[in-house]
Amino acid sequence: MSSKEHRRSPRRKVAETVIVADTMTEEIVGRIGNLSEGGMLLMASVPLTEDALYQFRFRLPGVDGADIEAGAHLLWSDRASSPGQSWAGFRFIAMTDVHREALHAWVEAPGAHYD
Repeated sequence: MSSKEHRRSPRRKVAETVIVADTMTEEIVGRIGNLSEGGMLLMASVPLTEDALYQFRFRLPGVDGADIEAGAHLLWSDRASSPGQSWAGFRFIAMTDVHREALHAWVEAPGAHYD
């Protein structure tokens, strides 16, 4: 069974650099690799705590002034080939309706490429 079979929604590739900040510390934690309505793949540049909850903020490319804030649960992490970096999979657990609608529109936008 492939990993795609476990996903509930398509994950849109993020060609641009989308920086993710921890809203509690205002620290930059990394950049998004791909994004869906249910979660994201993060290239983390700081150590993350296994199975922890985070509050993140990021700006979707091409969406005017739309910072998205989301509560997220770290599901897994794995070291990346670059020193000090890791890949991390997050599930979104809390988001306002306005932010969820903006994320949905961005993920479903024409011309998107998916993993």
